[in-house]
Amino acid sequence: DQTAMTFCFKEEDHTIGNSLRHMINKNPEVDLCGYSIPHPSEAKLHLRIQTTNRTTAIDALKKGLEDLTDMCDHIFKTYEDELAKKDYEVWEEIS
Repeated sequence: DQTAMTFCFKEEDHTIGNSLRHMINKNPEVDLCGYSIPHPSEAKLHLRIQTTNRTTAIDALKKGLEDLTDMCDHIFKTYEDELAKKDYEVWEEIS
């Protein structure tokens, strides 16, 4: 069944797990998306995706990764644009 799968990401943790889970759950074709870290001493993340019959878990994962990348690109560009305005105060470093 292509609508329900668990993906294992090696060397990943809650940082990508929670962000990716959030983006995938925003997809209306996704019934469930959750993640777990099986054991703290293992650098693994399990991501479970269940979708409607109109898409597959693999497509939902791809869309979630693309959406997360687009969001990060937007945040970075917005930050760079604001920084370029030089409308900020520089504080002196205390030694």
